[in-house]
Amino acid sequence: MSLVASESTSPPYDAAEKGTLEVHAGLANATALDEKRVDSSVVVTTEVVPPSKEAAAKPPPAKKKKVSKRILWNLWFNTYRKLFTFVFTLNMVGLFLAASGHFPYAVKWTGAMALGNLNFAILMRNELFGRFLYLFVNTCFAKWAPLWWRLGCTSVLQHLGGIHSGCALSGVGWLILKVVNNFRHHSINHDAILVIGTVTNLAVIISALSAFPWVRNNHHNVFERHHRFVGWIGLILTWVFTILGDSYNPDTRMWNLSGGHVLRQQDFWFAMGMTTFIIIPWLCVREVPVDIELPSPKVAVVRFERGMQQGLLGRISRTSIMEYHAFGIISEGKHAKYHYMICGVQGDFTRGLVNDPPRTLWTRQLKFAGVSNTSTLYKRGIRICTGTGIGAALSTCLQSPHWYLIWIGSDQEKTFGPTINGLIRRHIEPERLLLWDSKLRGGRPDTMKILKETYHSWNAEVVFITSNYIGNSEIMQGCKEAGIPVFGTLWDFVSHSACARLCWVLKADCCQVSARCEARALYARRFVSFPVF
Repeated sequence: MSLVASESTSPPYDAAEKGTLEVHAGLANATALDEKRVDSSVVVTTEVVPPSKEAAAKPPPAKKKKVSKRILWNLWFNTYRKLFTFVFTLNMVGLFLAASGHFPYAVKWTGAMALGNLNFAILMRNELFGRFLYLFVNTCFAKWAPLWWRLGCTSVLQHLGGIHSGCALSGVGWLILKVVNNFRHHSINHDAILVIGTVTNLAVIISALSAFPWVRNNHHNVFERHHRFVGWIGLILTWVFTILGDSYNPDTRMWNLSGGHVLRQQDFWFAMGMTTFIIIPWLCVREVPVDIELPSPKVAVVRFERGMQQGLLGRISRTSIMEYHAFGIISEGKHAKYHYMICGVQGDFTRGLVNDPPRTLWTRQLKFAGVSNTSTLYKRGIRICTGTGIGAALSTCLQSPHWYLIWIGSDQEKTFGPTINGLIRRHIEPERLLLWDSKLRGGRPDTMKILKETYHSWNAEVVFITSNYIGNSEIMQGCKEAGIPVFGTLWDFVSHSACARLCWVLKADCCQVSARCEARALYARRFVSFPVF
């Protein structure tokens, strides 16, 4: 299908891949299409006409509709918090029963209860296990299962972090109980066990506390270093504590140095599981060649070899073990020659990609799945994103003709360059594409009006959002009120007023759904929980 924006067809594939594709002003016009070829049930976007000064003048802001407390509560008490509450409450009941002497099994095997929880917490953040869960759900329940079941599967997979957090904090609680019991019976316990138990507790507590939202959001580097490296120290100490505890007999006050005795203990195998789940992702770390396209000072488009399935995210770093940053992966499919990451300038790392582009980067070859990976469960869906959120959204629409793309941004043609725009031109038909250039159109759209119309005309089953905090919140609230199934970006420890204050400090407009919100640049990386082990 020809584009209204240009009389010529798109340049060859290789030109776009190399980043040498000639840019034509008017990708926003690509949403125009031949009306004769469009079914009446499809949303048709028309050619963009530059607004006049009168039209460009911003209308007075509409009075914001008050959101019901029920919707706000349902959005706050999401599946993450439900899973966390269930896991943590169940463990706390067991812990108090054990502390009061009413749970003999847990009193005898307190160490196993602690390591079992920590083992499961790490498992929930293991890339291989996550990919297996997504593969199982996508294979078994795609399309045919009831919609409520598929939505539930997506929700649980997206919020596995609730189990991770609940088990991690519960494991700390059980470990504290273990050490307290050792000191209560210090007369029959060896001094080495008491000392190692205390040090192990401190390391695990520091690792857990560093992952609290306030630390993670306000001191991200502190979070990463302590959660990872102190966590590794805690793992080593856990091994020492486990082996010493299993080798010492408090009744005879003798050491049993038989390896067979240690191998028969539960906590030994839990420690082995923790170690395995932590090591596996690091075995996949490689230094790989990259090509970096710089279409604008705000964005670096990083190109890697080999194609990928949709819905994956990858981590990259300039070093092998420090400062890994996660970005959405753009690819045309598993058999494509390349895949890409869009890195918006947000901090020192991404600024360095623009100012000093590297020729190689370190990455984990084992990518982890995001919520978009469950798009195969649905017959039709909508992917709405703002700004650099296109990096997490585009693959789904490139690889499936059943997904509609809404991309809201400012001057996407110049900002994101020929490679990304070329991929959109070649693979997404105008009848399932809406590009909104807020600079050209004089402001942001009525997002919920567009989304509701598209949802019904496209016969969509679900909406996936990748946006800034305020944009994500407003769309989530609007969709919940309209009864539209929706999944958005996960955020924590932030409020509308906090984002507004940050925008005021930066002298930026709190533009809600606009990709130009400068606060988004600071929040985007900090408020999504990624495993750092």
